[in-house]
Amino acid sequence: MTWLEDRAVAVITGAAVGDALGGAVEGWTPEQIEERHGGRVTGIVGPWYPNWRDARPIAPYHKGDGHITDDTLMTRALVEVYAKRREHLDAFAVAEDLVPLMIGEPQWVPELESTALLLQRVFLAEKWIVARLHYGHVDPREAGVGNVVNCGAAMYVAPVGVVNAGDPRGAYAEAIDLTGAHQSSYGREAAGVLAALVAAAAAPGATLGDVTAAALELAHDGTAEALRAVIDAFGGTTTAAPATDEEERALARKVREVVAPFDSVGPEYRQMSLDARRPSRTKSIEELPAALAFVLAHRGDFRGAVLAAVNYGRDADSIAAMAGAICAALGGAQVVPAEWLDPISEASRMDIVETGRVLASAAADIMRADRERAQARVKALDGLDGALPVEAGARA
Repeated sequence: MTWLEDRAVAVITGAAVGDALGGAVEGWTPEQIEERHGGRVTGIVGPWYPNWRDARPIAPYHKGDGHITDDTLMTRALVEVYAKRREHLDAFAVAEDLVPLMIGEPQWVPELESTALLLQRVFLAEKWIVARLHYGHVDPREAGVGNVVNCGAAMYVAPVGVVNAGDPRGAYAEAIDLTGAHQSSYGREAAGVLAALVAAAAAPGATLGDVTAAALELAHDGTAEALRAVIDAFGGTTTAAPATDEEERALARKVREVVAPFDSVGPEYRQMSLDARRPSRTKSIEELPAALAFVLAHRGDFRGAVLAAVNYGRDADSIAAMAGAICAALGGAQVVPAEWLDPISEASRMDIVETGRVLASAAADIMRADRERAQARVKALDGLDGALPVEAGARA
């Protein structure tokens, strides 16, 4: 397995594991999670309600039992677009290829325990893509304007980081272009930054320092301020990673304290504030800085960061998926525990490892074309830098 293959599999499996573990407790507080499960979650757990088919606000979704959510379903759809095009993507690729997958390709949806269209599972902010692009015929580069500002684009953008491994700036630019069809404001910004963090982490020899450097260099506005606050609070190396349940609880409280000033949703996740999910120059989605906080606090350890994100509650599936993608990009496929990945793949009826391999194959072709373009560009730059011929200079 090449480095690229390993990191592609790592990012896809790492994000999917975080998604599946976090999906079971999404929307609840750390205290409620411990009460429901008799302590902190340490792996795959069952549904929150035994009567999940009818219980609100869960119904009709079977969350838990190792089921991936729409985060991973959308990620796989994006991988399929890369596999088809085998080139860098933009907003038009969303309109021309991702939307048709969402509305025209029935697939197994674990949470519905049935074959359905991806459109029938995703949240309203993702249904927006179809409404605006398929039915509204909006310019794809502008279709995200007006949408609910949330983590919907960031939750599935990790493959962009793999395709641009070692090039955070390129990953940021591609993700910003691509997700213009879906999100705006700090929702779109978060997608660009997460792709950049995965690209930084997936480079050979990458460290947490490379990840934080990419965050500080590329993020803007409230997202930049939120990430800077997280890095200041958790990026030091003098404090040991949490080792006890009480230390984990203290970490979760501190993460929420640091992130809260930038989060528009407010203290009650299911009862959002009046400013929730509106465009802003000063706000950030909660999920990205929270995920980076757990990654930093656990020094890049996959198991520690993902479980910390799961037990944080709130949007736990997306936070854990982002943390899992970054940690796996740093550590490789070996850091994703088979004790979680195998049953999650079986319960979700998805070959998650194969999805990573498909991404690696497409990424290899894309990088090959990148290398050829880079070489041609260097040659052109050398020519631009050279002196004019004597006769040409004389005529001038």
